[in-house]
Amino acid sequence: MNNLNRLNAKLSRYSLYVACACLTGLLLVVVYGVVMRYVFNNAPPYVEQVALLLVISVAMFGAASGVRDAGHIGLDSVVALLPAKIQRWCSVLVYVLTICFALLLLAGGYEMAVSTFATTIPTIGVSEAWRYVPVILAGILINLFSVEHIVALLRFQKVVPSWH
Repeated sequence: MNNLNRLNAKLSRYSLYVACACLTGLLLVVVYGVVMRYVFNNAPPYVEQVALLLVISVAMFGAASGVRDAGHIGLDSVVALLPAKIQRWCSVLVYVLTICFALLLLAGGYEMAVSTFATTIPTIGVSEAWRYVPVILAGILINLFSVEHIVALLRFQKVVPSWH
C-alpha cells in the first residue's frame, strides 16, 4: 500500500501542478486575446481554441487531484447520523461509484479521441483528439486515487492528502 500511496501522492501533486500551469496559461492567453482585440483591433483566431483546451485541462486535472485529496463536494449530513461502520461502507460505495464514473470518463474520452483523430482544429492545426487527452488521463488518475481510498478504508487507514 505504501508504494501506491507514494505513487498517487506524486501523481496528485503533478496533476495539481499541471492544473495550475494550465490556469496560468489560460489567464495569459485570454488577457492576450482581449488586449489584441480591443487595443490593437487584431484578434488572433487561435485564442478561443487554446483557451478551451486549457479550461478542459484545468477542470480534469483539478478534479483528479480533488479526488485524491478528498476535496470533492460531499453531502454527508445524513451519513454522519449513521453508525461508524455504516459510514465507512457508505464511503466505500462513494468511491466505487467514483470508479464507475471515471471508467465512463475514460471510455468516453477514448471513444471521442479515436473518432475525432482525423479532424484538425483549424486555428491551431492539431488533431481534435488532443481535446480528450486530459479527459482520458483524468479518468486513469481518478481510478487510481479511488482504489487507494477503498483499500485505505478497508484497512481502517486514512489517505494522507498530497498537500499536508
